[in-house]
Amino acid sequence: MRKCLQGIIITVLLLLLSGQAAAATHLVQPGETLWLISRRYGTTVAELAALNKIANVNYIEAGQTLVIPERKTAQVIHTVRPGDTLYKIALQYGTTVAKIAAANNISNVNLIYAGTKLVIPGASAAGGGPVSRGGRTISAAEMDLLARLVTAEAGGEPYLGQVAVAATVLNRVDSPRYPNSITAVIYQVIDGHYQYSPVLDGRINLPATETARKAVAEALSGADPSLGATGFYNPRKTTNQWVRSQPVTVVIGNHVFFRY
Repeated sequence: MRKCLQGIIITVLLLLLSGQAAAATHLVQPGETLWLISRRYGTTVAELAALNKIANVNYIEAGQTLVIPERKTAQVIHTVRPGDTLYKIALQYGTTVAKIAAANNISNVNLIYAGTKLVIPGASAAGGGPVSRGGRTISAAEMDLLARLVTAEAGGEPYLGQVAVAATVLNRVDSPRYPNSITAVIYQVIDGHYQYSPVLDGRINLPATETARKAVAEALSGADPSLGATGFYNPRKTTNQWVRSQPVTVVIGNHVFFRY
């Protein structure tokens, strides 16, 4: 009887401990993605994938039950970039200059140096404020620019293909071969040639679709259906032999994705 009672106590303790790690469950609905679910619960795609043992973050099924991790507060760090001011940073994160100055012991609010790492009080690592990928802060303006590019380049492509196009731009930002910001990558000119035709013909200035915005957000959360590609092309629309000679990572819809 004593051993049985001990076993029950241990089982209850394990259930209580597991309950601390997972506050709720979510039944996946048609059309949902891990990114949309992560935003709903204030968590991240990576946390959801790890907790639910999901190998492919781009694939979940309607009717699938996901364990949702508890909301948690994590310290948000902003690395000061050239041109940043405390006022601009405060606006980005929905806080105040005074709070940032107090949290970082800044006596002169008009003087900060590029490269300085600032603690942002009151910001949530999982939600709110600017989106970050790979330690880089991405502004709302850059998110809109990327969504406009996705709309122009892949508006008629499957949703997965739109996420992949957004990911290729982010992969360029992460690559030492290309500029280190979304804006610089999209507007880059190499040997007199724009890298993206919508920049040349003006389609980049057309409003982004909601689907493209969702695709960009998913790519920013870490999804990469392009499998690390840094470029893409439609074989029916290009005769460029250089792009055709590059290693192909995947084909989605009408686009061939390649890595350079």
